[in-house]
Amino acid sequence: MNRSILFDSPFLLGFEHTRSLIERAAKAAAESYPPYNVEDRGDGALRITLAVAGFTPDQLSVAVEDRQLTVTGRRDGEGKPEEAYLHRGIAARGFARSFVLADGMVVDGATLEHGLLHIDLARPEPEKRIHQIPIRTAG
Repeated sequence: MNRSILFDSPFLLGFEHTRSLIERAAKAAAESYPPYNVEDRGDGALRITLAVAGFTPDQLSVAVEDRQLTVTGRRDGEGKPEEAYLHRGIAARGFARSFVLADGMVVDGATLEHGLLHIDLARPEPEKRIHQIPIRTAG
């Protein structure tokens, strides 16, 4: 992997995690299949919609691990043989698409509808906590 010159500065200590997030995001941006939209639904809610025509719910998987949302689709060997097509413009390959999530983002659910996989995300308002610090006396 190419290391960012910005993070090689001796004045930026402890930013390894940020470098890792940027590298993961750059890798995810290089993917082009399947096409997707990201919609702002207000109040910190987002919806990711992926075009997954021809996939069934059993062939799709949505998982979150270490703030990375990964959507995978696998194709079974079923269907017409490749030679039966005169033109094949609809992609029929498996895929893995990744998105790096910000701290606090949670996946509310996923819905497959008319060949579109909708993944709803939310950023719940953090609970306001007051932590009282005891004051000690010296001596």
